[in-house]
Amino acid sequence: MLKSHAQAQPSSPNSAFISDLSTLRARAREQMMKGAVTPSFPEADRKAIVELLNTALATEIVCVLRYKRHYYATHGIRAKFVAAEFLEHAKEEQAHADQIAERIVQLGEDPDLNPATLLSRSHAEYDESTSLREMLEADLFAERIAIESYREMIDFLGQRDPTSRRMLESILAQEEEHAEDLVDLLEDLPKD
Repeated sequence: MLKSHAQAQPSSPNSAFISDLSTLRARAREQMMKGAVTPSFPEADRKAIVELLNTALATEIVCVLRYKRHYYATHGIRAKFVAAEFLEHAKEEQAHADQIAERIVQLGEDPDLNPATLLSRSHAEYDESTSLREMLEADLFAERIAIESYREMIDFLGQRDPTSRRMLESILAQEEEHAEDLVDLLEDLPKD
């Protein structure tokens, strides 16, 4: 006897992929106050990801400070356009820092904003150059470091934390834009 189409269907179209619905609901209710951190998020992974994100946070904050310093240290009529670019980059780096800090909180931890250890945790360096060319080169160097760092972080995150991975992919795209802007600005500077 042939089974009807309705009889041949599994009881749930997602049954091969996720827990049964009653188990899923019970687990969600039991651990509801843990926010984004679910039992499927291994503690060791969560700790490693928070450490990685705190490194990214330190890097972004150092970049904000470097760009702000360059903004205020830029002088001369020809440098006004470059100074505006420094300020724009500083604001975008601050937005990155805020995104990263918010994600750390979602993962159940506090962001590490300790100024005493900020520079030692950052992949980027602070810079006190005085010439426009040196400032642009220091910022481009820092952006190149950020690009490589974020690519490695994204590879590490893989499927461990798709939310953090997507956030860092978005930040990476903007860091690549910054690098391109800086290359253009350097190419337009008159040779000394």
